[in-house]
Amino acid sequence: MGFLQLATARYSVRAYSRQPVEKEWVDVILEAARVAPTACNRQPQRIMVITTPDELAKVDECTPCRFGAPLVFLICYDMDVCWKRSFDGANSGDVDASIITTHMMMQAHELGLGSCWVMYFDPAKTRELFNLPEHIIPVAYLPVGYPVADAKPADGHTKSVGIKEMLL
Repeated sequence: MGFLQLATARYSVRAYSRQPVEKEWVDVILEAARVAPTACNRQPQRIMVITTPDELAKVDECTPCRFGAPLVFLICYDMDVCWKRSFDGANSGDVDASIITTHMMMQAHELGLGSCWVMYFDPAKTRELFNLPEHIIPVAYLPVGYPVADAKPADGHTKSVGIKEMLL
């Protein structure tokens, strides 16, 4: 499958089977995150792999959007490591974490797994429950797992603006 086919076929899965994700697939997804580009190759991404019932219950306290996934990645960045733009001091953390998360989603889909980018979460509760230091900034939860048999994309999944509308 070519990249454009992969990107078109991937969708946000919101219902997962209870089947655990094999460790080999977790490692492949983490490798996709490791090789993702980051600003000046600073690699500020910090990822927590969440699989135990106790950890998953903590995720459920932070967001209603786990959708029963047996595996959740918490994608963060280290503010002390990310690149900072000299003109205005903006840091690359959110962008770097977003690139990493996209790589992880695409890799999961290629492996036959579903995923859903979740930004709807309580960052303060996440920081507290997962004991994140101040310099580690949570950006997204990424539930991953095998989609239930009748999983399907949301109604608006295939609707996109045209290329002309996208261009400035």
